[in-house]
Amino acid sequence: MRLMGLDLGERRIGVAVSDPSRVLARGIEVIECRSLEKNLEAIARLAEEYEVEAIVVGFPRRLNGTAGEEAKKAEAFAAQIEAHLGLAVILWDERLSTVRAARALAEGGKRKRRLGIDAVAAVVILQDYLDSLRL
Repeated sequence: MRLMGLDLGERRIGVAVSDPSRVLARGIEVIECRSLEKNLEAIARLAEEYEVEAIVVGFPRRLNGTAGEEAKKAEAFAAQIEAHLGLAVILWDERLSTVRAARALAEGGKRKRRLGIDAVAAVVILQDYLDSLRL
């Protein structure tokens, strides 16, 4: 079964999914943040559509490795996802994922630009996690 990756933001949530063999991640959508309930419904719909087994949520640590306010928000949202969907949620260190996503967008083609930085950041987060499974 697939894994889903989420890049949480104030206004948008980037979403990526893995292939069934869990080798490659691809961006699928950007959820415009409205309310907690609407966000959870959108994630649940995508998790069901893509037959997701677990969700990898970007955990924004500071460069020195400590967890700040944004990390606490990510933990709280991950707990909400777990409670609402009943799926395992993995917090994954996302340091510099946005920088890498911006670089990928600059180097990428039209499809990546259409997805936007949020979905590409979700791809970076999920791909990093998938790669760690094979180490």
